[in-house]
This record gives sequence, C-alpha cells and structure tokens, in this order.
Amino acid sequence: MKIQAFGATDVGMKRKNNQDTFLINETLGLYLVADGMGGHLGGEVASKLAADTTQQYCREHKQLNPRERLEKAINAASEKIYTEGQNNEELKSMGTTVVAFLAQDNVAYIAQVGDSRVYLCSQGSLWQVTEDHTVVQEEIRAGLISPEDIENHELQHVITRSVGYQKDVSVDIYRRKLQPNDTFLLCSDGLSGLVKNKEILEHLEGNSIETSVRSLIGLANSRGGTDNITVVVCRVAS
Repeated sequence: MKIQAFGATDVGMKRKNNQDTFLINETLGLYLVADGMGGHLGGEVASKLAADTTQQYCREHKQLNPRERLEKAINAASEKIYTEGQNNEELKSMGTTVVAFLAQDNVAYIAQVGDSRVYLCSQGSLWQVTEDHTVVQEEIRAGLISPEDIENHELQHVITRSVGYQKDVSVDIYRRKLQPNDTFLLCSDGLSGLVKNKEILEHLEGNSIETSVRSLIGLANSRGGTDNITVVVCRVAS
C-alpha cells in the first residue's frame, strides 16, 4: 500500500530554539518524530542524532525483521547520543523522545520511547496508539490518580524513559495491519499538550495531510505555543 506523508516543525511561541526533529523517508517507509532535551544545545543535537542514526541503521540492516530493526536502530541511537554526551561537557545528560513508524508488507510497526505520541485515525475514530512513558502515566496505571488529574499535575511532563540518557533503552513496539485510508499522526508533546483528541480528529478528517499538519500546528500556537510543535501525518492510499 502506498503511503503519503507530510511533516512540519515549529519553534512555538515561547522557546528560542527548536529541539524537535522529524524524518520522512518514503524509500525506507520510515517516519519519525524526536523531541530533544538537555541544555542549550543538547536537545537539538540529541533529536538530530536520533533521527540520523535510526535512519542509517534501518537502511543498513534491511535483512532484520521490522520489529527487530526498529528496536535495534533506536538502541543504536541511544548509545550514540549517550557517548556523544559523555565526550562533550556541553552535551552531557542530553536525551530525546522518539516515535517511529515503519511500514513494510502492508503492516505498520510503531516504536516509542518517551511522551511523543502516535495517533491512528480510522473509520471516523481516533485512537492514541502509544502510551506515554511519564510519571503521571505510571500513577494512572497504579490507580493512584485518574486521567482527569493529568492536566494540572505538577509532574505531567516528567518522562521516565528517554533515548540517550543511558546506552540501552527499552523500546515499546506496536503492530497494525494497514487498511486503506488509515491516517497515522506522529507528534511531540508541543501538540498533544495543547490540542484535544477530538480536535485532532476534526483536523485530520476531510483535509489533505499538509492542511492537517499546518492547521494543527497553528491551533497549538494559538493556545500559547508553550513548546516546540512537530507533526508528521502518514496516510494510506485508498
């Protein structure tokens, strides 16, 4: 199945630099969003290393099955980022979130570390495919708080897992057989933190992928643009 994709990133209204990176590689069937963190330069370096290393690994290891390829690619990125941080004091403790979408043989493989997200829009409904690696999400799973408590929780943006903080990282992998008109949205929390699921669905349905991306970024900015905003939309041809 053919996939059409479009992505864009925006610095937002509050930040001076953009620590997000996105990747679209139609030849590999690889799409990625990374949200970096760590000092003035560290976040930018970490997210760019994550995208570049994941792409290179997937290109050079096509013999691996998609699940293994994604997992090992992101771990290669984690080791690269960690090593760069150890060798440069300005980059020490840098890291990044990663969500990656790899399409092969009409199947989507989705990898995730951190709180960047992947959503699926299909048959008029929207699902959040990934589950945030955050302190509050762990508290929800433990029954300590309810989902309604997240919005005002002081630890809502504290992540429990990142690429590059250590050499190795545990990667969540999801799998779905592609269906015609399936639309996948990859984003940093600069979007998901300001735009509700219902609104994401409204902007995806009936719009071109470019219009969807640009209008969602505009919506997040209209609400303060408190962080960098990155959106990639992948739509399966009908």
